[in-house]
Amino acid sequence: MSILRLLLVAPFVVLVTNQNKPDWQGWARHAALGVFIIMALTDVADGLLARKLNSRTRLGAILDPLADKALLILAVILLSMREFQVSGHRLDNWVVVCAVGKDLWVIAGFLVIYLVTDRFLVRPTFSGKAATFSMCILVPLVLIAPDLDSLADGLGYYAVLTVEAAVSLLCVLAAISYTRLGLAFVAERQKPLEEDRKADQESHEQR
Repeated sequence: MSILRLLLVAPFVVLVTNQNKPDWQGWARHAALGVFIIMALTDVADGLLARKLNSRTRLGAILDPLADKALLILAVILLSMREFQVSGHRLDNWVVVCAVGKDLWVIAGFLVIYLVTDRFLVRPTFSGKAATFSMCILVPLVLIAPDLDSLADGLGYYAVLTVEAAVSLLCVLAAISYTRLGLAFVAERQKPLEEDRKADQESHEQR
């Protein structure tokens, strides 16, 4: 299911990037929303099946967040660009900075932890999950915002603005929580400097 979600990223991007073209208007935005919902449902089903069948794997632990990040990051970036924005509901740049910045920070920390401890740390935090969930609300909300505006003037605009603020706050909190988790893991698992020196010396002597 993770691989299916990765494959669905391409049609989602095609639909979003063409939604404002004359031949695509009126249906591409709703089709993109449909693809996003399918991906969200497969994500939920994937997690439920993994827990029920006790079939969690290391590959799944990597592919699952990769599929989520690929979709959400591409979505927020595209929906913040003038040429690809949903009419009247362009995502603010500060939301993109918070969302993308958080993930870049996490990736950098992931690499640092591996270099220092020779171990991978894949452990989501509550605030990290909350940030991802809020982005999963924001993207479809932006796609459906014009329809909400037709129900009540400004309904879509204020709904998007509220969730944008929530996403930004949660992304900052997630970055802080992952930093604390990473520092604790490094303090516990990092190799003593003497071991590194001894390994380098043995390697040099073997040469």
